[in-house]
Amino acid sequence: MRNKIKIQIYITGITLLFGLFPAFPQQADSLSWYLETAARNNPLINSNFALYKASLEKIPQAGAYADPELDIGLFVKPMETLSGKQIADFTLMQMFPWFGTRKAARNEATEMSRMAYEQFREAKNNLFYEVKSQWYQLCNLNEQYKNTQANLLLLEQLEKLALNRYSAPSANAPTPTAAPVATVVAAPPVATGNSMDNMGGMGNSSQTATQGIPAGNSSMQSMGAGSMGASNSSGSMSDVLRIQIEKAELQNNLEILASNRIAAEARFNALLNRKQDMRIAVPDSLEQLHFLIDDQAMTDSIITANPMLSMLEAEANAYRAKAVMDKKMSYPMFGIGLQYSLVGKSNNKMVMDDMNGMDMFMPMFKISIPIFRKKYQAQQKESQHYRRASELKYENTLNELQSEYQTVKQQLADAARKIALYKKQQELSLSTWQLIVREFSAGTTSLTDVIQVERQLLDYGLKKSEAIAEYNTMVAGLEKLVATSINE
Repeated sequence: MRNKIKIQIYITGITLLFGLFPAFPQQADSLSWYLETAARNNPLINSNFALYKASLEKIPQAGAYADPELDIGLFVKPMETLSGKQIADFTLMQMFPWFGTRKAARNEATEMSRMAYEQFREAKNNLFYEVKSQWYQLCNLNEQYKNTQANLLLLEQLEKLALNRYSAPSANAPTPTAAPVATVVAAPPVATGNSMDNMGGMGNSSQTATQGIPAGNSSMQSMGAGSMGASNSSGSMSDVLRIQIEKAELQNNLEILASNRIAAEARFNALLNRKQDMRIAVPDSLEQLHFLIDDQAMTDSIITANPMLSMLEAEANAYRAKAVMDKKMSYPMFGIGLQYSLVGKSNNKMVMDDMNGMDMFMPMFKISIPIFRKKYQAQQKESQHYRRASELKYENTLNELQSEYQTVKQQLADAARKIALYKKQQELSLSTWQLIVREFSAGTTSLTDVIQVERQLLDYGLKKSEAIAEYNTMVAGLEKLVATSINE
């Protein structure tokens, strides 16, 4: 039974370490693939798993009998006895504890190994949370880079429009018919591939931005061609320079994002115990995770699955088993043995002939007398106090986890509202941008208003990606509380 429990616990640990995910094939460089890589390679996880395996070896040690004792005594000069010359004595003794002591010791060692197992699970959960948090941060940087590239594309088109207005003659001309305003793309200007993987080519962002939109699909290109020489008011070179200032700022932001990406990748690779300069593949877009929160189910999952609570429960059970063992140890111990005396023949006439040189066997029985009771009583009270302390820590930890769950739940709802708000504001800003650029091409509004709307459009895009990354990170925090994946 003991070996069965040990093997079962060991297999459970192996399954948790190397069978973290379903058996279906996983896409390389996906989040689940990175999580599995971190579980296999992270030194802290492997260290905690080694400690868990070491604790399993305590179980057979705790349930073992004491080693038998063999006493050998040799007489330098054989001693004359009535049966002959006594040459040596051999005494073999085996001690046995009180009934149930070994079982209580095994129970204590089993619960201690369960504590080590839960510590391993807690370390694994913390690692997974850090990997997910860093992963969503990388996705956020990728999304911000794409948003900045998209806004740089808008400024490229606006610069062309301002140059057309500046070079157009100021003579009166018929008012142009505004071209239909097409939806301005908010996708990254790079047609294929990951925008974060193209950070090294930021110096060519102007060329790639122009290539990102198909010819004839940009409203600003249509307006620039239609407004050239058609507006009643001509532009100024200062408008072009101000747009170039905004472009320089966005290009600097792209360089900052690229630098932040390198630092974030280094931290991510450190969690996976890999070279820090290895590239990390992230999705082309940052999507919000969707799931439904059931308060009762989440609370039950925290109680049954959280490793900290399970560890404190195992600790209390270990002290409970120790108290039983201490009580058993206060009872007498028994010993059974055998003494063998080696006797040689003697020339003494007093020795009877039929006993001369006959070896002697003597069965022995030994019992300990635990009369000093205070130390045993103190041991039992010590275990009871430790058990009570573990139970109180369990109660306190449960309250903290439930409070943390409510806090994360409230923050999750706030993040969801922010995402919806920023999405709506981004859509409205995009529509406003299209209208105000038309007005700017017609000379009815100033460049200051256009730049202000462009900044709002970029700001809402950046805030939306940050809110989505924050939301997904909070979901990872809930998964850490229940020690499982809740994103279904």
